[in-house]
Amino acid sequence: MTFFEKELNRCTEQFDTKKFIGNAMYIPLGENNRLKVEFKTLGTHEKYEGIQLTTLDKTSGKIDSTTIKFEELWGKCAVANNSNFKGGIVPHVWKSSGKYEWYAYKPNDYDMDLLAEQIEDYSIMFSEQEQVQGFEMSQQM
Repeated sequence: MTFFEKELNRCTEQFDTKKFIGNAMYIPLGENNRLKVEFKTLGTHEKYEGIQLTTLDKTSGKIDSTTIKFEELWGKCAVANNSNFKGGIVPHVWKSSGKYEWYAYKPNDYDMDLLAEQIEDYSIMFSEQEQVQGFEMSQQM
């Protein structure tokens, strides 16, 4: 499993069905709609500062897209035992020595839960009716 697959799995545990193609994850939202989830660079090569969500229709293509920026979601995070980042750091993924990893701060479970909520809220807006009804039924149980 790649770094991107592991990290995307951490923030999409609420979805039963997922498929990876390259560094992107695809989640069915019903018969025709799919959610594409992937790390996103915001202008600097190999520096991933957010998650891009794209809703796709199997027949007509892209419906909508948004980017969840780590800075807006988590703000600056404290880095324990590191005097280089006294004011905190905005979490991001970078490529170091040929491998991808979080730079200085690795999001904890609470951080990933916040990200998961954002992904789920977005996905519900594009879930097809039978998918939404199933979600509502599972929430009531």
